[in-house]
Amino acid sequence: MITAERKDGHSLKLSRILREATEHRLDLYLFVPGELGLNSQVLPEDGFYHNAIHSTRTYFSDRPHLPLVHSRLAERGKLTPEQYRVSLSLYGYQYVVGLEQSCHDLRNRMEAVSQEEVEAVVSLAQDILRRLRRRVPNDDTLRKYYTNIDNYVSWFTEQRLLSLVAHLPRNGDYKTVKSLLLEVCAIERQHRIDNKYNTAHASDSLSRISNKMRLLRRLIEYPVTLKERTRELGGGEQKLLKAVVTAVVMTTVSLAAYEVRETLGGLSMMVILALAVLYALRELFKDDLRNTLWRWLRRGRPKWRRQYFDVHSTQLVGRQLEWFDYQRPSRVPAEVRAARRANVSQREEVVLHYGSHSRMLPTRFLTGYEQTRESLQLDLTMLARLMEKGSHHVYQLKENQVSRQPVERRYLFNLITREVQGQKPPVLQRWKVVVSRSKIVEVEEIPQKKKA
Repeated sequence: MITAERKDGHSLKLSRILREATEHRLDLYLFVPGELGLNSQVLPEDGFYHNAIHSTRTYFSDRPHLPLVHSRLAERGKLTPEQYRVSLSLYGYQYVVGLEQSCHDLRNRMEAVSQEEVEAVVSLAQDILRRLRRRVPNDDTLRKYYTNIDNYVSWFTEQRLLSLVAHLPRNGDYKTVKSLLLEVCAIERQHRIDNKYNTAHASDSLSRISNKMRLLRRLIEYPVTLKERTRELGGGEQKLLKAVVTAVVMTTVSLAAYEVRETLGGLSMMVILALAVLYALRELFKDDLRNTLWRWLRRGRPKWRRQYFDVHSTQLVGRQLEWFDYQRPSRVPAEVRAARRANVSQREEVVLHYGSHSRMLPTRFLTGYEQTRESLQLDLTMLARLMEKGSHHVYQLKENQVSRQPVERRYLFNLITREVQGQKPPVLQRWKVVVSRSKIVEVEEIPQKKKA
């Protein structure tokens, strides 16, 4: 299953776990309202792919305490310091991802969240942090890694819990839940002070502490994130096609020029005018012919190849082929159209399609891990620029008085994903994404109807 959440601005984050199967196929269909006037001339396919689609893969374990076990072995000298760093980073990273997702779920349904649910999240977070801090390494090299990770997860825990406090509904349990969350935040803040993780100057400056923690987040993610290398496909074919088209066009023009000269006789103004027309036609049709043949040749074929490497062994651990193109709604697969629940407005929509087909090699993964987590960031900023500025007004009658209220213009996007792992049947999911010119307003998953 895929999870979707909105980030800052126009960023939409999609996450999935790539499990036992070694082959994975993913298709994203973004239905864009036709009133935006989107097409390949306004926004080229290559430009959208390189600027709006960003993906990363990290190691993942569904046994949450396995990385901590590995770090204990490294601390006892049975594994290298680098393996200690990797294992502890993975433990901290998976905790951060889990807490982020849990707090996101709570905030999305804050009005219906009970005190017991909040207590369960807080209790689990404290238990994971307690296990992390159960044994502090004595070796200076290992302690440096431990300090960075413990410092960040402590600060991140405080930030997530404070965000829950800021969005708590003022109901009957408000004071109790708020008191619980603030108590844990105070404990984490005091923990960082007692261990002297941050200077007073850094702690008192929001920009300094935020930038420091952003750097620590990158240091935690680096050891567990697969390195990538992307290459555009079809470069040699494009050069060959250009040469063939040029040769064919030049041959045709040369034969036509020869026939003109034979028909009209020696050099004359008529011959010169005819040759000028022929060469003009050559320049007019050469590029169009080449572009048409290139689109026909590459239709349905992958445009990019992405290779994944282990950051430590530098071994190739997986490959991925990727597609991106514009599609007409009528050419979208029938099962996707059914998930979209077609109506009249769909006929005016433009469909952006991104596809990936990956094959991973778990035998070359980091020892003890057989799964990866893919995070795909979809940036809709380029589409937001096509939206109209400003707002419109809505009139409302209230207590026999007419008021005029400004309403921000919003646009509804439909995102449908189709995921296939190994030989399992495809899984389709649909989200409604409400977007304004300033940000993504709402992301709502629409349950799919089960087939009878």
